[in-house]
Amino acid sequence: MLRRPGKIVMASSNAGKLREIASILGDLGIAVVPQSDFNVDDADETGATFVENALIKARHAAKATGLAAIADDSGLAVDALNGRPGVYSARYAGADADDEKNIDKLLAELDGLADEQRGAAFHCAACLVLPDEPEVIVAEGEWRGRILRARRGDAGFGYDPVFFDPELGCSSAQLSAAQKNARSHRGQAFRELARKLGELQWK
Repeated sequence: MLRRPGKIVMASSNAGKLREIASILGDLGIAVVPQSDFNVDDADETGATFVENALIKARHAAKATGLAAIADDSGLAVDALNGRPGVYSARYAGADADDEKNIDKLLAELDGLADEQRGAAFHCAACLVLPDEPEVIVAEGEWRGRILRARRGDAGFGYDPVFFDPELGCSSAQLSAAQKNARSHRGQAFRELARKLGELQWK
């Protein structure tokens, strides 16, 4: 049986992400704290997949703090670009690129393609690493949609202004935080991770 953690360190200093995860894991009675509380620097994301990068970050935080650690990695995969930008989503237009430059590059690459050729999906892998345990818990989520020809909405971040959800009829950047969490790849992954945690046999 695994030793139940009373506290989990989040391998991120993103306040919004921390609130989201703390809310999802709240029913399990586990506190979630950011790695910045322990002066842990970000890990180098050298993995080839979202799962690999999430594990790198979680293991880095667990080793530095001696606590159970949770991490995620996510990005956008565009069908017409053979899955790009993928794990390079945050730095698609270069190491120092911001959201606007990444979106500009994406729209330029898809210029002229019909709507039916603009399919895409947000992917997220979330994982939890327990100190001194070989057990690794991994969960994934996917949010299908397509890429718009121009930005819509001013909420969210990243590629949200150009990611269109056909079922809702709007971009991700036109959703409230609650609506986005209910649909998003990250929300799916962390809810699945919480479910798996809840089913484990703890000491």
